[in-house]
Amino acid sequence: MSLSLLIVFTVVAGVAVAKLTPQRHLSPQPPGVAERDLVRASAVVPAADPAAGRPPNASVLAGRLTPLIGGPGGKVNAVVIDAVTRRPLFDMRAGQPATPASTTKLATSVAVLASAGPRHRITTKVVRGAGGGIVLVGGGDPTLTALPERPGGGRPPYASLSELAKQTAAQLKSSGVSRTRVDYDTSAYQGPRAAASWKPNYLPDGELAPVTALTVDEGRVAPAGSEHKTRVGNPPAAASATFARMLSRYGVAAKAGRMVNAPKGAAQLGAVQSPPVSALVEHLLTDSDNDVAEAMARQVAIKLGRPASFAGAAQAVHEVLGRLGVADGVQVNDGSGLSPLNRISPVALARIVSLAANPDRPDLRAVITGLPIAGFSGTLGPPRYTVPASQGGAGIVRAKTGTLSGVSTLAGIAFDADGRLLAFAFMAGDGKTPVDPGKLDRLAAAVATCGCG
Repeated sequence: MSLSLLIVFTVVAGVAVAKLTPQRHLSPQPPGVAERDLVRASAVVPAADPAAGRPPNASVLAGRLTPLIGGPGGKVNAVVIDAVTRRPLFDMRAGQPATPASTTKLATSVAVLASAGPRHRITTKVVRGAGGGIVLVGGGDPTLTALPERPGGGRPPYASLSELAKQTAAQLKSSGVSRTRVDYDTSAYQGPRAAASWKPNYLPDGELAPVTALTVDEGRVAPAGSEHKTRVGNPPAAASATFARMLSRYGVAAKAGRMVNAPKGAAQLGAVQSPPVSALVEHLLTDSDNDVAEAMARQVAIKLGRPASFAGAAQAVHEVLGRLGVADGVQVNDGSGLSPLNRISPVALARIVSLAANPDRPDLRAVITGLPIAGFSGTLGPPRYTVPASQGGAGIVRAKTGTLSGVSTLAGIAFDADGRLLAFAFMAGDGKTPVDPGKLDRLAAAVATCGCG
């Protein structure tokens, strides 16, 4: 399972990289910009102050973007706004809702950071159960891992199921228990494990696991293997079985049990916590992780006291966005963007990104640091932004991608050639005919290279 958090942002093209978040120690860092020849050497150093630089002339910017779109008849809904003032600079059906695909994750990420908070962690625990058994209680952390420690020592970066088993075994043995049954509690989530609007092949194909409050290694059958997309059919039962085996290794004979509700007030035997929400948001945006996105949407619902279901999470996300003043034009049915029924307008996406880039909202900063870097990281890594038509945006554009059958979207930020921070959203496709994501890359590169002031 690859859950790397790529945390660098180019600030001097061809020269240096500025770190914007603490080192997460999850994977080797991407190559420095100096090691790549695809970024123009003459690139302007982006200003540290997003309000620095002159806003572009709207008519000049339109003159660059309209031909790339193909004019009013082009099948792209588009917007560019000043990230500081949110003043529209380019508008091509900007208020028309379209299928956002994975750019839905921007709404999910802002909502969870604003509600649960960037430091919030998800707890997985074990408590005493009935009849001499114990209960493994899921809190909704899909990154809980059964993988061993990495070479060189140190705990895994994610909550460790092995550590939880070690804590639990020590408590059981101290009270004279040498044999037990591992029941499991998934009551933190409600409702179906798959959205009704999802394509039926999403779960079998491993786009994500069934959405439950108790999952280990995102439900992957072989998380450490080369072919790791296949997911288990019942993640909580698989977690219970894995935990029972681990307890046995720590000296407590155990067998997998059944789904129960943990007794109220039951004594806790052990607990582990996920990385903070800020780190999870960075990861889900960089790698477009559907499992973590659905988990984050449910954390919003839990925080607001709503059912942690698809419907409850969607309502909660919209409510939080409303409090932030960026809910207009947003209608979602899931947290990941896999639902073709989701609708978000380009201007809504641009406003959401602008809000996250606001220096006065440091709680939302993980949205910006999690955005893939054009030509370098995540879903914007090579071969994107490596061809002449879009190469000018490499290392400058940071954006979230979105892809469904017949749909391609791109929403993010870029400093233009005059040093002004701009937010954009480009949404193409009707879900029926193929779409070229390279067209959206060319549009974003045109924004980044525009000296239109």
